[in-house]
Amino acid sequence: MRSWLFVLSLALLLLSFTGFAEVETPLPIRFVEQASSAGLNFVLENNPTATKHLIETMAGGLAVFDYDGDGRPDIFFTNGAEVPALRKSSPKYWNRLYRNEGGMKFRDVTEEAGVAGTGYDMGAAVGDYDNDGRPDLFVAGVNGSTLYHNLGNGRFEDVTAKAGIKNKGWAVAAGWFDFDRDGKLDLWVVHYTKWQLPDNRYCGDSNRGIRVYCHPKYYQGLPSTLYRNRGDGTFEDVTDRAGLAQFAGRGMSVAFADYDHDGFPDVFVTNDNMPNFLFHNKGNGTFEEVGLVTGTALRDSGKPVASMGVEFKDYDNDGQPDLLVTALSGETFPVFKNDGKGNFVDMTYSSRLGAAAITYSGWGLGLFDFNNDGWKDLFTANSHVNDHVEQFESYTYREKNSVFANCGGTFRDVSQEAGLNLVKAHRGATFADFDGDGRVDAVVTSLGEPTELWRNVSPTPQHWIMLRLHGVKSNRDGIGAIVRIGNQYAEMNTASGYASSADWGLHFGLGNVSVVKTIDIVWPSGTRQKLTDVKADQVLSVTEQ
Repeated sequence: MRSWLFVLSLALLLLSFTGFAEVETPLPIRFVEQASSAGLNFVLENNPTATKHLIETMAGGLAVFDYDGDGRPDIFFTNGAEVPALRKSSPKYWNRLYRNEGGMKFRDVTEEAGVAGTGYDMGAAVGDYDNDGRPDLFVAGVNGSTLYHNLGNGRFEDVTAKAGIKNKGWAVAAGWFDFDRDGKLDLWVVHYTKWQLPDNRYCGDSNRGIRVYCHPKYYQGLPSTLYRNRGDGTFEDVTDRAGLAQFAGRGMSVAFADYDHDGFPDVFVTNDNMPNFLFHNKGNGTFEEVGLVTGTALRDSGKPVASMGVEFKDYDNDGQPDLLVTALSGETFPVFKNDGKGNFVDMTYSSRLGAAAITYSGWGLGLFDFNNDGWKDLFTANSHVNDHVEQFESYTYREKNSVFANCGGTFRDVSQEAGLNLVKAHRGATFADFDGDGRVDAVVTSLGEPTELWRNVSPTPQHWIMLRLHGVKSNRDGIGAIVRIGNQYAEMNTASGYASSADWGLHFGLGNVSVVKTIDIVWPSGTRQKLTDVKADQVLSVTEQ
């Protein structure tokens, strides 16, 4: 009896320390790389030069979306350009769109779709801004960004000028959301720094002749830009009116969630080596920056890190959207847990991700349930920013990707068992079920080398469900809708990881549950909808009632 009480006391002590009851052995996660056999032959041409222009190490965003409405997720890659011209002078620099033909096969449809681009591009964002049922595409670039309208016949039209989208400096990432809840998607564009050619600053060790990419501290940051959708195919720049112009940062990525459940979507922007921004949506067309007061600007150490990508999702199944951020080796991957009271708690080490990720440098990331056990796992695309880091520090430039299994609210590095064995300068990553088997796959870009398509072959059968939402009173994509299944909470968004986007629905792992008793949906319009006794292992289309 005493021994049983001792074990119970120890378990309760562990729970009080970590906040979670850890799963001893998570279900296995396995991936197999299949880009070549799938026909994905894209190479990210960042065009590195001896001059070490900062843009060269930061390329690599991509997007997943069903551009042709056939029910299968397609893949769009952004690409670099000739330097210093910053023009796509050869087809090798084209952005690329690959159509999913089924059976884990893809075909390059770039030319027929008209999305090759013209400049040095960085990020992608997908959203149906005109509510015609077809996903549109925004491409963020160094020397100009592009808005593509999906015509519905397999082609896109460049409507940038006609829509009123203007180039306001080096854009890295962007995202679609309905900030004023009027049923039309608005556009948030993240800018990095004031940068232009010629950029001749020398950084590194001149005595040894080793030139490196300069630290971002040498560059002045820029504010994000907010474009409000007028509903007639045009956008209005409301950055000043929304109270955003004064917040200049070295922005890398953006994520959206209604973290305080007041009905309006909030915005988190990662900043490179300076405090992150959390913009609280006041519901009157304006935002207040609350990063420091909510505990999301910095880790508890008080030092800024090289914040790269971000996921704004509930990792611990408590019904609150949390923040997970990638950063450079030695900095850890910060975890900010939403306490449900309007603030966040630094759980980087108590979640066990801090120790597990300390040697990695991360860019793209995805928080998805890869083994369908009901807990979202973390995949990160890894590599250092400095291609000569080995000559200055004890870290490496090219790295393997990593996956951290979610053990009931804490993370465990299972990368080796998962089969993530390719060493490259990885950058962007995005995720979808490309083969329709209910398991979430990953696609990852890397500088100067072929893309990777990681097919999820996790061996233990578990149930799942995927929801595709169609708004009626809300925006057509259902962006901002909140879905609850059991203790799982998810918010529909298309912004993903680092400078990337994914528009293919909401995936839930269900473990051994074959029939979902209740699915609760709160649409952006405020409409509440309940589905009951829903069969698992299907893609379910849900239209707002």
